[in-house]
Amino acid sequence: MFKPKYVITNKLLSNIKQISSFILELNNRRFSKIIIYELERSAREISAYASTSIEGNPLPLTDVKQILKNKPQNLRDSEQEVINYNQALEELNKNLKKSSINFNLDLILSIQKQVINKLVPNYQFGKLREEPIFVNNPRIGKTVYWPPDAKDVPQLMKDLVSFTTNSKGVIDPLIIAGIFHKQFVVIHPFMDGNGRTARLSTKVLLADMGLNTFNLFSFENYYNRNVTNYFNNVGVLGRYYDIANSIDFTGWLEYFTDGIIDELLRVKKLLPVPSTPKEELMSYHKKILELIRKKGYVSDQDYKKLTYRAKATRNLDFNKLIDMGLIERKGKGKATYYQLKEIFIN
Repeated sequence: MFKPKYVITNKLLSNIKQISSFILELNNRRFSKIIIYELERSAREISAYASTSIEGNPLPLTDVKQILKNKPQNLRDSEQEVINYNQALEELNKNLKKSSINFNLDLILSIQKQVINKLVPNYQFGKLREEPIFVNNPRIGKTVYWPPDAKDVPQLMKDLVSFTTNSKGVIDPLIIAGIFHKQFVVIHPFMDGNGRTARLSTKVLLADMGLNTFNLFSFENYYNRNVTNYFNNVGVLGRYYDIANSIDFTGWLEYFTDGIIDELLRVKKLLPVPSTPKEELMSYHKKILELIRKKGYVSDQDYKKLTYRAKATRNLDFNKLIDMGLIERKGKGKATYYQLKEIFIN
């Protein structure tokens, strides 16, 4: 049976209260479908970039965005990693919108299978490892952690999933998600894809905390800004069997909730202010946004075909969307066109 050691410190309690306050505020706000669409797309880009970057992927965010927009035909491993992570995110977000996901070992195995698709031998797809594995520190060129033996991994994962599901409604979901994340890394259940699978599985658990817009955020971004700090907090040193009973999750839980607060604050600054009745979008404004979403851009001539509004009025429509921070003007004169404004900035 898995019984993690941790203390609810004043800092941890304060972090949980602050996150709960953010959640309540954000869930009481309403955004247009086009804003939600852009937030989700941008969050996936940042998550795919950050989570693979943590594992050593060299692709910059600009390249990641381009790859996700126009998938190359012959993918390098670094590009495949990004595609895999993004596809896993899309599927999880889609399923979360339909209903709550049944969190179990099969789900975890399916996530791992997605993130390592076409990157490792087939016998490692969606299967717990059957071989020993070691965690090395590349800076000193030495092994710093020896995870549990492969024969013990199935039971350890069963215990972790049982703790995670049985604690629902008993322990704060932030604490559950944080403990799962670190213990998953401690077990290191796969030959490859452990970090990416841990972060995606944690996203599923965080959706249970009541933040129904959590697919708009990227807590991986916080970890990627200081990878060394992340590894120092989530990892452990030594041999599993020597340290298993002494692992304290308190420091990690403080760091984990710090990261969520940091990300919520970052995104909160980028979200449009709550609209007043005067700022509500009319049907013709929505037509502009929908056309841009489908086509990638819109010109006045494109808009003219959709409405009987005069040219001066059409200009006012474009200007309103610009003032609301939804679109931006490109080009000059007759070559003027409009695109959705980039909401997320790395």
